[in-house]
Amino acid sequence: MKVQNVSKVMLVAVVAAALTGCGNMSTRDKSTIGGAAIGGVAGAVLTGGSGWGTVGGAAVGGVIGNQVGK
Repeated sequence: MKVQNVSKVMLVAVVAAALTGCGNMSTRDKSTIGGAAIGGVAGAVLTGGSGWGTVGGAAVGGVIGNQVGK
């Protein structure tokens, strides 16, 4: 089996496991996670891939998502 095929199978397994774990989350929890994900991506883009920018963006996005999900 090629490495690319193994990588694809592992990616699908990880995504499936992550989605299963979100089944009993509240709307506020989902908003917090979504905000953190969007903030992390935005922080990485705005700082050129800086680790600190990504973490800072995720933190700010998580707080905003938490407040929006009230």
